[in-house]
Amino acid sequence: MQTTLTLEDDVALRLEHLQQQTGQPFKDVVNAALRVGLDQLEAPASPRPPYRLTAVALHPRLPRLDNIAEVLTVAEGEGYR
Repeated sequence: MQTTLTLEDDVALRLEHLQQQTGQPFKDVVNAALRVGLDQLEAPASPRPPYRLTAVALHPRLPRLDNIAEVLTVAEGEGYR
């Protein structure tokens, strides 16, 4: 099948560089790159492990961080208001 394809400059440069490295015709390099890309796009996404947080104990003199007034009092002093 023949078709006209407009390549962006950065893609064309990468393909030309790959063509020079491999010595293959430009058409073969483009087809190989498209096959690799299509394989990755069509492959099912691998499940990611769940993100885990580890709780740590804060310094005992620190206020509860869910009380903003208490945090501001400790950080800026009683005159923050």
